[in-house]
Amino acid sequence: MIRKGRPLSDTGSNADGPRNDDSDSFDPFESFDAHDRAAGRGPQHAQFQSPSAEPTEPTYTRSRGSRDPSNSRNSSRTSSHAEPGQNEAKKSQRPERSLKGRALGYLSRREYSRSELARKLKPFVEETDSLDTLLDTLEAENWLSDSRFAESLIHRRSSRLGASRIVGEMKQHALDQTLVEEASAQLRETELARAQAVWRKKFGQLPETQAERAKQARFLASRGFSAATIGKILKGIDEE
Repeated sequence: MIRKGRPLSDTGSNADGPRNDDSDSFDPFESFDAHDRAAGRGPQHAQFQSPSAEPTEPTYTRSRGSRDPSNSRNSSRTSSHAEPGQNEAKKSQRPERSLKGRALGYLSRREYSRSELARKLKPFVEETDSLDTLLDTLEAENWLSDSRFAESLIHRRSSRLGASRIVGEMKQHALDQTLVEEASAQLRETELARAQAVWRKKFGQLPETQAERAKQARFLASRGFSAATIGKILKGIDEE
């Protein structure tokens, strides 16, 4: 549709005179928006807003925790960090074990000497507790026994260590001297056979040089075997 415009200035008509409504002349430089505004219609491109116009979409910021995905990660981390504290609170609500209950817990796992168990329980002794009385009670009830501990120690160590190492460990546990002497005599009887088993597993053949002989001797001595036993093994003397 062709819209009517103002007459051109070079047509000779008076610019200040009245407008000829019947003129069909068209000004190619006249904007279509001028006709739209005159007709009461907005420009066709009114939907394009200037950069200064405020956006209609919501702006997501870190202050809005529900909209910021990183905030959800932070909240999950916070909750995970809070769990240990909650666990500690639950643990604190549990009734504290008595000194005897703690001692029975230790003894149910393995044999303890009296001196070793006393060291384990000492940090938990309160003013109303008597450690010596408790240990006497445990011995009377056959929960605690230095004799059983000595047997357990020999059983666990004899396949790898010599008599001197095992006896030394018994003395560290302040076992009765009678128990130590009995264990020492028992270990001496089997010293050569046990040393040969350790030597075969580690070396398996007699040394050919002086350096190799010294190396094997040092190893056996570090395991607690006597010099007489080591000499027999390195000379090829077996138990028979």
